Amino acid sequence: MATEDQDLEMPEGSVQNILEQESLKWVFVGGKGGVGKTTCSSILSILLAKVRPSVLIISTDPAHNLSDAFQQRFTKTPTLVNGFSNLYAMEVDPNVENEEMGSSEGMDSLFSELANAIPGIDEAMSFAEMLKLVQTMDYSVIVFDTAPTGHTLRLLQFPSTLEKGLEKMMSLKSKFGGLMSQMTRLFGMDDEFGEDAILGRLEGMKDVIERVNKQFKDPDLTTFICVCIPEFLSLYETERLVQELTKFEIDTHNIIINQVLFDEDDVESKLLIARMRMQQKYLDQFYMLYDDFHITKLPLLPEEVTGVEALKSFSRHFITPYEPSTSKGTVEELEQRVSSLRQQLNDAEAELERLRKGKQVA
Repeated sequence: MATEDQDLEMPEGSVQNILEQESLKWVFVGGKGGVGKTTCSSILSILLAKVRPSVLIISTDPAHNLSDAFQQRFTKTPTLVNGFSNLYAMEVDPNVENEEMGSSEGMDSLFSELANAIPGIDEAMSFAEMLKLVQTMDYSVIVFDTAPTGHTLRLLQFPSTLEKGLEKMMSLKSKFGGLMSQMTRLFGMDDEFGEDAILGRLEGMKDVIERVNKQFKDPDLTTFICVCIPEFLSLYETERLVQELTKFEIDTHNIIINQVLFDEDDVESKLLIARMRMQQKYLDQFYMLYDDFHITKLPLLPEEVTGVEALKSFSRHFITPYEPSTSKGTVEELEQRVSSLRQQLNDAEAELERLRKGKQVA
């Protein structure tokens, strides 16, 4: 009977399972814009740095809030985060950088034509370049602070995008025969910028992406953490994300619900109470829809969580569920409070007595 009860228990509301899964190589953190993905991925990387030899956090969001979160400037080269010996961060531009593709104008125009012909090919190629780079580095785990949901889903479709790109290139080659090679000679381009070089490059990237894609679909190596807030649009977006991840066979079993209002003992604002009720409705739906997920609830704070110290301080709520002040008062704390109130009452009575006596003398 005891085992049946244990089976019915919900997974614990923390990210402890992520920290304990030593085989994890890739951790994606994604969700709707403005829900706190960067804060969550930054804190997750800090927690992982405590239990792993080396951690790299990569931002693929064009807004690049990673520098703001850690209050340190990051670039496309991994940089050691201040105050750590094993945590590195880098910010990757999701759009392909033409100067890296060769300085020739002919080459640039060829790539822009290709980018226009196949939506997402530029992002796919820049992502492939970044994965190539990351694969040569020896990090024990890599955390992706991803762009809002739409971009993230495109990122997961990159293997098929590159496939389409190659097909398009091959059809152009068969259609125009030697015309492309004549064009490259006409532009005075070297062989390294010729059609075969481009095809070779795309083939190489496709190999990298396919190899990584296999890893992405392995739950021992990869997991996706959805970050959201307790509101309708965020619930809807999370459901869409979970459905897409399931379609792409990518493991996901952690949801972080950010900006939760807890029923503290000093909440008197009618607006806050109304908002709390609204949030509760969506929280109930989250728990009903994702009863087999680890759901971590994070409190809404009066200030932003920026800087290493603030991130470290807030990280405790990722491990131990946050308890509002009403429910966490110990007997000693309550006794102290009663004692303090008694003292205030005695002081007030003494003050009244003094005033009364003063009036009688007058």
